[in-house]
Amino acid sequence: MSQIIKRPAAEVVVDCETVRALIRTQHPDLSELPLEEVAAGWDNFIFRLGATMAVRLPRRLASVAALEHEQRWLSTIAQHLPIPVTAPLRIGKPDVTYSWPWSIVPWLTGEPADLAPLKADQAKPLAGFLRALHLAAPADAPKNPSRGVPLQQRSKSVEERMDRLAQKTSLINPIVRKAWESALQASPAEVVTWIHGDLHPQNVLVKDSELSGVIDWADIAAGDCATDLATVWMLLPTVAARESAIEEYGSIPAATWSRALGWAINLGCLLLETGLTEDSRHAKIGELTLQRIFAGPHWT
Repeated sequence: MSQIIKRPAAEVVVDCETVRALIRTQHPDLSELPLEEVAAGWDNFIFRLGATMAVRLPRRLASVAALEHEQRWLSTIAQHLPIPVTAPLRIGKPDVTYSWPWSIVPWLTGEPADLAPLKADQAKPLAGFLRALHLAAPADAPKNPSRGVPLQQRSKSVEERMDRLAQKTSLINPIVRKAWESALQASPAEVVTWIHGDLHPQNVLVKDSELSGVIDWADIAAGDCATDLATVWMLLPTVAARESAIEEYGSIPAATWSRALGWAINLGCLLLETGLTEDSRHAKIGELTLQRIFAGPHWT
């Protein structure tokens, strides 16, 4: 039986004094800017630096490689994207006070989409962003063991999670289960593209009800674009908006959208279960995602 996933514990202690010392030593021209801790996610500490920058530092060893992938690849990908992303502005190196690489990135304006939802008319801008991101990835692009992979590799954990949730909520209904089975039976991805890998609403920024940025590229990888297309159900509030995004994205096999719906089920269930345990925002995202999957559109 798979275990309920909880946020990993930090393996290092990082505070403003630590970050200030790193900046003073390696980027002294920025050392007098105001600095405050603003977040500690699953993978990184985030400190705001002045009005326009943030410092991003891994909080556990398993997150270091992901940050290095961002440092190597994101600036190149960002050149093709129609909205701002957190491509590194400066690179930080390990030293005696902090043992891992770190980054200084732009501070993007907006609120997370779970707190400031997108309007339905953002279907086309969202589709445009996804289409621009999903370029063919080079042979040396990083792979991610859990995102962008065939859904069959996730089936055991997802189905066990659905069974647990079915004892607590009515959201795991026959339509959701049928969509999951269809996703597992869909033909595999024909092209490997760049993916963000974790496009849930807390990683999408919204200003004045419009897309303003995409953050947290820790899962950047080459993989199945259906992983990212799941965000259509996670972000867009109406069936018509989701249908508009699907049309705007362009001609791809129906099997890709079936897999995307499967990824939406995977992520919706994951966020709902972790949210019921420890994070009410995650729970709300998971609940809304599963409600939207039930509403449609569907591929069966």
